[in-house]
Amino acid sequence: MDVPVAANVLGTTGAVCWSVQLLPQIFINYRRHDTEGLQASMMMLWAIAGVPLGVYNIVEELNVALRVQAQILTFLSLVTWAQCLYYGKKYSVSRCAAAVMSLLVILGGIETGLIFALRAAKDRGLEWPMILMAVLSACFLAAGVLRHYWDIYVHRTVRGISFIFVGIDAAGDLFSLVSIVFEPQIDILGMVIYGTELALWIGVFICGFVFNFLPWIIQRSKKRQPASTRETEVTLHPMPSSTSVFRTASGSDVVRRNPPRS
Repeated sequence: MDVPVAANVLGTTGAVCWSVQLLPQIFINYRRHDTEGLQASMMMLWAIAGVPLGVYNIVEELNVALRVQAQILTFLSLVTWAQCLYYGKKYSVSRCAAAVMSLLVILGGIETGLIFALRAAKDRGLEWPMILMAVLSACFLAAGVLRHYWDIYVHRTVRGISFIFVGIDAAGDLFSLVSIVFEPQIDILGMVIYGTELALWIGVFICGFVFNFLPWIIQRSKKRQPASTRETEVTLHPMPSSTSVFRTASGSDVVRRNPPRS
C-alpha cells in the first residue's frame, strides 16, 4: 500500500517532535538536579504506552515515521523515569541504568511478540486485537498526562514540567494526527490515540496560563506600583514551577507585610 507524500512528511515531522520532546525536560532535570513535580508514574505509563502504540502503527502499516515514533517514546520516557529515580529517590547511576535496560528488553520482547501475534490475527480477519491495542495506547498516554492533572489540582500550579516539552509533544501529536488524515484510508482509532493526548496537553497549557502566567503578570504589575500604595513582598524561596518565568506565588512562598509607617 502506497503512503502519500503528505502523510510521510507530516508523520516524519511528528516523529521528529516526539524524538526531541523529552530532551528539554531531561535537560531541565539535569540542570536543577531535581525532578520535584514531575510524575515518575507519568513517564512509566508513557513507556508502557509505546508498546501497544508501536504494535498498532506497525501492524496497521502506518507511515514509517509513526512506527519509529513509538520506540522513541518508550526510550526517552524510561530515561526521564530513571532521572526521577536518581534525583528523587536517590538511586545510584548503576541501579537506574540496570532498571532502564531491563525494562527495554522486557517491553521490546513483549512488543515483538504482539506484532507477530496480531499480524496473524489480522490475516484471519480478527479486528478486536487491533482495537484493543489502540484503546490501550490511548488510555496509557492519557493516564500519564492525567496523573499530572492531579498534581496541578493539589498544588494549584503547573510545577516540575517543562512547557517547552509540553509544546513540542503537543505539536508531535498534532502532526501525527494530521498525517493519519492523509493516509490512503483514514484510521479513526489512530486519530483517537493522538487526539486524546493533544486535548489533554491543551488543558495543561490552560492550567499553566491560569495558575502560573496570570499570577506572574499580577506580581509584575504590583512591582510597578508606587511603594506607598502596595504591599512589600519578601520571597523566602521560589516555588518549583515549570520555568523560571512562570513562578506561582502562594502563602508558603511569600510573606506579606505592610510598609513601615512614617
